[in-house]
Amino acid sequence: MNSPSPIPRATYRLQMNRDFNFHQAAAVVPYLSALGISHYYLSPILKARPGSMHGYDIVDHNSFNPEIGSAEEFDSLVSILRQHGMGLIMDIVPNHMGVMGSDNAWWLDVLENGESSVYASFFDIDWQPLKAELHGKVLIPILHDHYGAVLESGELKLVFDSARGEFSIVYRGHRFPIDPKEYPRILQHCMKHLLDKLEQNPDVLEFQSLVTALGHLPARYEIASDRVAERNRDKEILKRRLAEVSAKCPEVSKCIAQAVVAINGNVDNPASFEDIHELIKAQAFRLASWTVAADDINYRRFFDTNDLAGISMESEQVFEATHRLILKLMAEGKVDGLRIDHPDGLYDPAGYFERLRRSTPPDAYLVIEKILVGSEQLPESWAVSGTTGYDFLNLVNGLFVDGASAMRVERVYRNFVGRQIDFEELSYRCRKLIMRVALASELNVLASHLARIALSKRRTCDFTLNSLRDALTEIVACFQVYRTYVSAAGISEKDIHYIRLAIAAAKWRSPATDTSILDFIENVLLTRITDGQDAAYRAAVTRFAMKFQQFTSPVMAKGIEDTAFYRYNRLVSLNDVGSDLYRFGLAPAEFHSANRERLRSWPNTMLTTSTHDSKRSEDVRVRIDVLSELSGLWRLRVRDWRRFNRVHKRVVKDRPAPYPSDEYLLYQTLVGAWPPELMADTPSPGDNDNWDSFSGRIEAYMLKAIREAKENTSWINRNAEYESALSSFVKRLLTPGARNKFLTDFIPFERLVARLGIWNSLSQTLLKLTCPGVPDIYQGNEVLDFSLVDPDSRRTVDYGRRQRLFDCLRGCSDTAGPSSSLSLLASMLNTPEDGRLKMYAIWKALGFRKEFPFLFERGDYQPLTVAGARADHVVAFSRTVNSKSFVVIVPRMVAGLLGDDVNVPPIGQQIWLDTHVLLSDGGGERSQSCRNVLTGEVFAVEDKLDLSRLLKDFPAALCSFV
Repeated sequence: MNSPSPIPRATYRLQMNRDFNFHQAAAVVPYLSALGISHYYLSPILKARPGSMHGYDIVDHNSFNPEIGSAEEFDSLVSILRQHGMGLIMDIVPNHMGVMGSDNAWWLDVLENGESSVYASFFDIDWQPLKAELHGKVLIPILHDHYGAVLESGELKLVFDSARGEFSIVYRGHRFPIDPKEYPRILQHCMKHLLDKLEQNPDVLEFQSLVTALGHLPARYEIASDRVAERNRDKEILKRRLAEVSAKCPEVSKCIAQAVVAINGNVDNPASFEDIHELIKAQAFRLASWTVAADDINYRRFFDTNDLAGISMESEQVFEATHRLILKLMAEGKVDGLRIDHPDGLYDPAGYFERLRRSTPPDAYLVIEKILVGSEQLPESWAVSGTTGYDFLNLVNGLFVDGASAMRVERVYRNFVGRQIDFEELSYRCRKLIMRVALASELNVLASHLARIALSKRRTCDFTLNSLRDALTEIVACFQVYRTYVSAAGISEKDIHYIRLAIAAAKWRSPATDTSILDFIENVLLTRITDGQDAAYRAAVTRFAMKFQQFTSPVMAKGIEDTAFYRYNRLVSLNDVGSDLYRFGLAPAEFHSANRERLRSWPNTMLTTSTHDSKRSEDVRVRIDVLSELSGLWRLRVRDWRRFNRVHKRVVKDRPAPYPSDEYLLYQTLVGAWPPELMADTPSPGDNDNWDSFSGRIEAYMLKAIREAKENTSWINRNAEYESALSSFVKRLLTPGARNKFLTDFIPFERLVARLGIWNSLSQTLLKLTCPGVPDIYQGNEVLDFSLVDPDSRRTVDYGRRQRLFDCLRGCSDTAGPSSSLSLLASMLNTPEDGRLKMYAIWKALGFRKEFPFLFERGDYQPLTVAGARADHVVAFSRTVNSKSFVVIVPRMVAGLLGDDVNVPPIGQQIWLDTHVLLSDGGGERSQSCRNVLTGEVFAVEDKLDLSRLLKDFPAALCSFV
């Protein structure tokens, strides 16, 4: 077997689920290996909730997901990868687990035993929340209606598992185990009758002793280690004995069945549910409507998702229990690296990374899903290889946005929606909205902790709970980054800066607030207030500061990514994870500066342009970027489309619906996602399925978008009338026919934008494959892909089609003679919509990376000066190690190059005129010739590269100096 390099040449992300398993992943290894991929990068493969399409709802960290495959099938996949010299990276989920249902043994144990569960400390549960009713309980917001209504409908059922000897409450596939100490409450319903009938029966006497013993179990709130061990041991023994006596004695079995029936009540008699109500009240869980989660939930969640519960990864016991299988696979050499999901949810990310690095092979590739905002940098002390690449995604996208058109694009948007939108104010309001409607309970927990700290000192004891909660709300709403990283080890200057910025902004926004409260919170967050204080006070302050950090991250994600980004639709290609909407476009100099800094600090970080969490695929994004170059034409088109489509609107709340902002989003979405097969002016008879499929995708996307925006409808409070109006609007727009003025006008414009977007895509792809870092390709994106946000981005990939395209490329390329190679290039340029151009560039660039890995691992990065008439439309740089170097040259903002004839590719003298790249800082002085890897052509070189010559057959260049 061939051992892969510890640092990937290129990763390929695969979404593993019941529709794409280990066997299917193994089948495409030869194809992806030939394409140049060095490592599979798998979505979570550990046991998740049945039917999960993403795998982040893990219920067992120590077994494989049976829907994906067995341990033997995993080993077979690894074996095939090794045969092709490839490695494997796993996506792991240390922040949370899937709960509810009936399959997470740890969670079920907590529900059964409360604080006395051996797993009580595994989950981040507040056992003493503000509501006294919830002390010692876990709120379970799972019911579809209010608790009383659900109870009296008979949907909450007591059941007895005779094989295991245990009672549970069941509800729609969910199981809630009954505290064994409360079993006598159930069994007393038939005990007297049973004793009267069979007083001397030994099985009945055994049953009686069991009931007595169950009542003497240690209570679920006893947390002394000896009492926990006693309860955990004895309850299992007693349940087994109950199962045995029930199986052995029909009268006992009948008695239990009768007790269950009696307790479950009768829907015709509401008073009959009192017994089951009292039984439920006595448990370690409190069942409630899903609508109360935001206010009362007392376990930390993944964002606001109730069935994903946060786990206490800071505990060494939890780390060992959740990483046993992962570390075993790495020690056995089956897994080469890890992608750590949502590290900002962890209590102590840096501590976790250190522990993980110590536990894995020293050369393991570890990347983290860290979202960096604006100029924020990854802490260099972290024991990881870098991020998963959202920072690069937003950086490279900026190259294809025309910064000079910012005001024009803003004006088109403002005129269409009829109002000025201040994004800073919008994002502030959206974060406050999230804290009010989705994360109020988490805020209450923080405020309660802070109030206890304030109460303990005479200078701060007058600060009320409400005033502290209000001040926290303002500070979090003003935070500029996802979180800081204060810990018991100290605080960095950068984090001090971010905290002080938020405090200052909160003071400016809240002139009526007592500033001494904000000053107090600032000192707590900076942990400066602990100087000279006792250990208990220092620990309380540090814990609050670290818990505060776990709160700001979901507020930022839900407030900005999942709310504001769906409301602010100026140019939606800029609205992606980690985007900085204050930066409209990016100059090449800024791009080069970021690349050089990455090479210095994080040379092995991942570079991505599409992920499973992207708001839009890479090719959708760069298509929409084109609108920034065509702002005048775009203004005219959306003006006409609005006029054409007025007839398709319905009146909702005295206004034509959909409303302008949603309509504007729809038009950009259609521009970005329009499939090549629907580009014809006149649809063919066989296109019905394609039209229906695309219409369904757009309708589903738009419904998700307006629910995420939370303005006219939402996931919690659906506005059926508005949603129906939107769905109808989409369907009418996308119904082909001679009378559809919109499509008649839209399709020619779309062909223009789509063609320009292809050149953007080609440039973006080549940059990702050659800039400092490890390129990642999201499944299916080796050709043009026009997917939208999840779940659209998780659709099944047609690998058969991609394999055929690749076989054709290889076959044509292997034909002898340079003329055949140029013929292939000409063919691809004539039909760029088929995706071969992108695949070809990936294949050639990754082949070059494989041939000269040292250039990409250690190569110095030098921006190259571009001169001439088209200099502003070029990005060029070199990578050099000793006497070996290569140069990358790609076009940008191609609309300005092509003028009226966008059907021609950006190649040749008529496009590039006198434009050239100077090689004084590159590698030209060390060689007199270079080979364009993408075309096979060899050029004599002195001190510059003339683009009219270099780009005469292909619109980008990767030149190796030989």
